[in-house]
Amino acid sequence: MALLTEAIILGLLTGSVYALMASGLTLIFGVMDIINVAQGIFVVLGAYLSYILEQHLHIDLFLGLFITMPFMFFLGIGIEWAFIRRIRQNRVMLSLLVTYAISLVIEGLLNFFFTASTVRLNASYVDASFPVFGFYISYMYLFTAVMSIALLAALYFVIYRTRFGYSMRAAMQNRTAAMLIGINVERVSGITFGLGVALTAAGGMAFGATNAFNAASSYDLISRLLVIIVLGGMGSLRGSMVASLFMLVIGAVTDVLWSPVWSSTVFFVLLVILLIFRPQGLFGKVEGRKQ
Repeated sequence: MALLTEAIILGLLTGSVYALMASGLTLIFGVMDIINVAQGIFVVLGAYLSYILEQHLHIDLFLGLFITMPFMFFLGIGIEWAFIRRIRQNRVMLSLLVTYAISLVIEGLLNFFFTASTVRLNASYVDASFPVFGFYISYMYLFTAVMSIALLAALYFVIYRTRFGYSMRAAMQNRTAAMLIGINVERVSGITFGLGVALTAAGGMAFGATNAFNAASSYDLISRLLVIIVLGGMGSLRGSMVASLFMLVIGAVTDVLWSPVWSSTVFFVLLVILLIFRPQGLFGKVEGRKQ
């Protein structure tokens, strides 16, 4: 029973981090109608940036986010302007090819500079833990969960309580109508892409502090994130958050009750079962959006 409780708590803590990473992917799809398959490598890039700051400049992992998140934000804006904005037709298919190419380029650069050896972020509190119900929880899991919740709350504030958020939601509903009422959809798209990529800096730091990683880690990450946003409903922030918590708890419980070998497989099995009965996902809409 203690092991099961531990698995559920760890699943919830880890799920909050995945919710942060998936929310960026969902936001980009919701506003821009593109699937950013480079999101996984952006997470790994964020982890490596935190690694550089911590190892070479001795900057605390959380303080380093004040450097890595703005860097990733402007990187995202630059990538959107240089590559994504040029896509005028067949946006979904071409965005897959473009973002996959970007992912390959970044992966190659990371392998060149850091080799294929795995690394992990270190800090005095990374391996420290505290007792809960007879077992120990790492402080890092708790800190990253609190950070993720705080950033998600800030994201919700931006979307629902700011003028830019109103423009963003208008673009999510109907890009053409948003342009007709005077919203600069290209500007909104660029900032949205930047925000989605900036969130990977925080997600990457959390991932790198709790897992050994290298450039190839992006493949497992993007596969999980895509499952999460499809399960939650394409374009639904609430759905991506609920799906993240659900999938990570199920995976952690599978580790305990069955075998760690099957924890990743459960992601895809549950997705297939759900899509049979609810093709639009947990919180997705049945009807397609107008363009």
